[in-house]
Amino acid sequence: MRFRNASPDDLKDIVEIYNSTISSRMVTADTTPVSVESRVNWFKEHDAGSRPLWVVEEEARTIGWVSFQSFYGRPAYAATAEISIYLHAVARGKGLGKKVLEHSILQSRSLGIKTLLGYIFAHNEPSLRLFRSFGFQDWALLPNIAVLDGVERSLVIVGKRITQ
Repeated sequence: MRFRNASPDDLKDIVEIYNSTISSRMVTADTTPVSVESRVNWFKEHDAGSRPLWVVEEEARTIGWVSFQSFYGRPAYAATAEISIYLHAVARGKGLGKKVLEHSILQSRSLGIKTLLGYIFAHNEPSLRLFRSFGFQDWALLPNIAVLDGVERSLVIVGKRITQ
């Protein structure tokens, strides 16, 4: 498994992987596919030195991506980042998420990150189990804040202080 900074040429694969998760109603609050064009500004907000967007490759094939995004956009929160991990359908359920999250945690300090946050739907038990297995704790519950196919869904914010 290899991690590298995403380039604009990767955006098509990143969007394809993201869009493949929408129909599950487990991972994202988007309800319809997004376009590559709609993600260009999001892509540009990433910075390799502090808020990277990594492509995850295995055998020269993109199998996922990891995004670090600033929390709330205020200077006092500069050491806090939200992490998002998305895997290609062929890579899910194989334990690769553990490797991706472990690598991300280990690299966080060098990115100036002291606190990692994950925003996970309460009904997404596989993702909650993954993050909790790495010491993330439930820091907030936002009850019934999303509506997916007529069903109200809650959001759990998990957090971890990085101590390396």
